Amino acid sequence: VQLQASGGGLVQAGGSLRLSCAASGRTFSYYTMGWFRQAPGKEREFVAAISRGGTSTYYADSVKGRFTISRDNAKNTVYLQMNSLKPEDTAVYFCAADRSGISLKEVDYDFWGQGTLVTVSS
Repeated sequence: VQLQASGGGLVQAGGSLRLSCAASGRTFSYYTMGWFRQAPGKEREFVAAISRGGTSTYYADSVKGRFTISRDNAKNTVYLQMNSLKPEDTAVYFCAADRSGISLKEVDYDFWGQGTLVTVSS
């Protein structure tokens, strides 16, 4: 599966953005999906994940209550709604697909999008 992330940009602290990740192919619903991010000079970290049917979601503690992951299997798209953004949310955000099951670990994901940059100004 090929993944294309979009929706990043520059936003002021307290603002909102919605990221999208469009997947190619007809088997999107077979994959659990995740969002990760990499801030300048830091390692990539888990942000959120969603099960195949969208009934289970997981979040990093740092974004819990502010970010929401969702998916539309009919549109082959996963979303990340980001509210109450903080400067520390500044990073390149990546979407990823996991064939084996929902995971919070980067190593478990099989396919990755190219990343979209989110910059939050103070």
